[in-house]
Amino acid sequence: MTFGFAPSAATSMSAAADSANRLARILEPAEWAAAGIPLLRNPREVVSGLHARHRPTPATAVVAVLDHEERLTASASFARRSVTADGWEFRNSLLAHLRRVIPHDLRRRTPVRTAVLLYCREGDERWTEEDGAWMWGLRDACTLHGLRCGAYITLTRGGWQVLGEGRGGRRPSSASQPAALADTAPAQDPAPSRTGGGAAQALHRSLADTAPAQDPAPSRTGGGAAQALHRSAAR
Repeated sequence: MTFGFAPSAATSMSAAADSANRLARILEPAEWAAAGIPLLRNPREVVSGLHARHRPTPATAVVAVLDHEERLTASASFARRSVTADGWEFRNSLLAHLRRVIPHDLRRRTPVRTAVLLYCREGDERWTEEDGAWMWGLRDACTLHGLRCGAYITLTRGGWQVLGEGRGGRRPSSASQPAALADTAPAQDPAPSRTGGGAAQALHRSLADTAPAQDPAPSRTGGGAAQALHRSAAR
């Protein structure tokens, strides 16, 4: 004989309410696109830099803070622990890691720095409810930390995709090897005053070789020609 207990009406109502609340903490792609999320000037460079720095694997989130010139100010990566795709849980995780790596900007009238989220997951580039929960969590965490909400990027085996924008690429992907950090940094010409390399030394040598020859002043030379001139005058 088997005994069992039927779920009570209160339990069923509570589960239904929790499911409704969880769905309310999800942003659809159209809502995200209409929220005025600032576009990244160079998303491939941002994605490649975070991929090289944190080497994310599936179910890993990388939250990064960029300054007004899109330079990386701080970043943190962590594994997803929540069983369900709940924006509230994701918001709390993002906020906890932001607090560890960078002070808040709540005293500013308008946000100066922008937070972006790169999430490495299984599947393809199409939007999922899990993505919608991360979007909701990122937007809410940015509000509570005084940051501007930036792009949400997925990283899958097919490549990377900036959701809500339609921009993406095949590399890097969740299966590709991370590049060296030096390879992801933008190339810049070094300032001459800060380099002592061979190029600067060669430039100085070249200038010295092409400079016109000048006769030394007699008062500053003790060579044989000057001594012979003095002897001839004495005779």
